[in-house]
Amino acid sequence: MPATGGIWLLGCGNMGGALLRRWLAEGMGPVAVIDPAPGALPDGVISGAEPPEGHPDILVLAVKPQVWRAAAAPLAARIGPGMLVVSVMAGVPIAAISALFPGCPVVRAMPNTPAAIGEGVTGLFSNGNAMAVAAAEALFQPAGATVWLDSEADFDAVTAVSGSGPAYVFAFIEALAAAGVAAGLAPALADRLARTTVTGAAALAAVDATPAAELRRRVTSPGGTTAAGLAVLQPGLAPLLVDTVAAAAARSRGLA
Repeated sequence: MPATGGIWLLGCGNMGGALLRRWLAEGMGPVAVIDPAPGALPDGVISGAEPPEGHPDILVLAVKPQVWRAAAAPLAARIGPGMLVVSVMAGVPIAAISALFPGCPVVRAMPNTPAAIGEGVTGLFSNGNAMAVAAAEALFQPAGATVWLDSEADFDAVTAVSGSGPAYVFAFIEALAAAGVAAGLAPALADRLARTTVTGAAALAAVDATPAAELRRRVTSPGGTTAAGLAVLQPGLAPLLVDTVAAAAARSRGLA
């Protein structure tokens, strides 16, 4: 692979691939993918198992946290002081990344998979200067909203809420569709109703700043069908989600 400058993307799985496509859609780059077995890549993207010649402007670490040291070690000699290193890995602290890339500003980021369509949210934290912060902001804006954290310690909870959160929503869609089938609907119809209901409700919540509790109350007539359903759902839902987020956050801490 020739020298590229631009962005080096170490790892091109689901999250790395989603970011890659958003960058290309916004005309950012060039991007070189370093991955021995990347998924399908857009036309014109340079890829290979070994790092390119030269050095990048930005290195993005998007490999699994369990293997990141072995994967990133061959790049250490190519990443000089002052180059921006961005991590989208769960559980790996800035201190560990800085130890491998001394003198580099580091930005930790936790995007989520709706980034693939520009509707994600990314939590960000940096030990770098204003230029590093601005570069990271530009890097993740094509993926959706950005939220800068006051403390790196917040990442475990952010990972558990928004990083893992899309899977919780998909699991809800799956369960709601299955419940529709159990109530007598055809599977295809139940799936369509569940998907469209969730996406429609989410779209309404996105454009209406009214608290979610009030949006819920507006749908719930006293003594009506929604109230009957919520009487079953609500008592167990909040404790279940507390336990769900706690388990995901604990796993994030364990990955460190």
